[in-house]
Parts: sequence; C-alpha cells; structure tokens
Amino acid sequence: MTSSPPLRQIGQTGLWIPPLGFGAFKIGRNQGIKYATPYELPEMSAVGALLQGIMQLGCHYIDTAPAYGLSEERIGTFHNEYPAGMVLSTKVGETFINGQSTYDFSRTAVEASLQRSRERLQRDVLDLVLIHAHARDCEILQQTDVVSVLREWRDLGRIRAIGLSGKTPAAAQLALEWCDALMVEYHLQDQSHAEVIRQAAERGVCVLVKKGLASGSLSASEAIRFVLSNPHVTSLVVGGLSLGHFTENWHTALGVRAVETRSS
Repeated sequence: MTSSPPLRQIGQTGLWIPPLGFGAFKIGRNQGIKYATPYELPEMSAVGALLQGIMQLGCHYIDTAPAYGLSEERIGTFHNEYPAGMVLSTKVGETFINGQSTYDFSRTAVEASLQRSRERLQRDVLDLVLIHAHARDCEILQQTDVVSVLREWRDLGRIRAIGLSGKTPAAAQLALEWCDALMVEYHLQDQSHAEVIRQAAERGVCVLVKKGLASGSLSASEAIRFVLSNPHVTSLVVGGLSLGHFTENWHTALGVRAVETRSS
C-alpha cells in the first residue's frame, strides 16, 4: 500500500525526499564489499520487482554511484516507471573496475563521469551529485577541480543539487560553504559528525546519513530510530536486496518522523 511520507527539501532546490532512501549498491556490485555475508547480484527481473515495491511504499529517493558497478545502468533501465518527483542521487570521483577502486577528481574525469551518469540514468538533468571522496577528503576539496566543475554544472542547470559524501567532519565543514547536501556516516557507534550535522541544518543544508546501520552490524530498528530522532537529519539511506526488510525499515522510519511531527 502506498503511504505518504513526511518530506524534506534538499536545500532550496525544490527536490523533496522521504526520511528513508534506498541505497542501490547491492543491485550493481558484489565485489570488494564490506558486508559480512557475500551475495549474488540479482537478475534484472528481481531488480525491477524490488524497485517497484520500494516505489509502491512511497519511497521516491534512490542513491547510486559509478563505483556501485552496474547500479546506475540498472536504475536507468526502469526510468519510464519512476513517478514524478523521484529523486536520484549519484556521485563523481570514484570508479570500480576489475575489482579495484580508483579515484580521479580532475576536470576531465569529473565531466566524463557526469556525462556517463546522464546516459546511464537516462536523465538530461541530474538531481543530486555528490563527491565520492576517499580518506583525504579535505585535500580533494581544496586541491582538485571537482568542486568547481560541480558548481559550474549546477549554474548551467545540468545538475539541480550538489554536495559531498566524505569521510571527515573537517571536510564536511569545508563543504558547507558551497553544498546543497552533505552525506555523512552517523550511527550509534560513530557520532563524530554530530556537530557539523547541526551546523548544516542551521544553514539549510540537507543532511543525508550513510552507513546508519554500521554496514549491518547494528539492529536496524534501533539504528533507524537513533539516526532519525536527530531533527537535523534529512534522510537515512539504507540498502539491501530484500523488499521485506526495506518495508520494515520504511515503517520504522515513518513512525519516528510521525512522532517528531506530532511533538513539534
């Protein structure tokens, strides 16, 4: 049954997302993973059924990246089935080829990556593009072309919103000067981004949380409640291949935000 989740805006972009988004890593990649249990890549029919089920719940936010293997291409295959208001976020900087991640934040590489994402996702205008940073994320922001390129593409109307998916609070702090959205790790075992999350909300910057379940090591229900009970968090991205598990997580997320709405 379709539900109407409470939506929050990404900055001032006109893009609205629910409290729980779908992380599309597992539909495209099963090599070089940090998950304890290995898994097979699903067939396209299973991917379609999963995405259809997620949309029927009311989840109209999907997060992907070039480093997620076949994920972008598979998401793009079903573009005609997406409802109005569907938000797709992707990334630049990291690619995963032949079992290895490589990083390139030069102008040439970033622009080529953006063009490939447009083609794979079958969208002329990308909704949200995040810098897919490695551990030296401050260096990436200060010494490469990537921020300039994303700002130019946003100004040209080729991207609606830009941001950082980084590692350190210091880089997130730097990104507050130009970004529409931050994607940060935040959960019961790592609250190092708590202060920058608060600052982002004060500036009207969208806060997306990744790895909120600590790559599956935390209880989903408890982890979701912890993340979304922070009023400064816009949305939590959760992956997986089970529609049943996502459905449980979806209802948990909506319950947390319903309580928050009644309390405000």
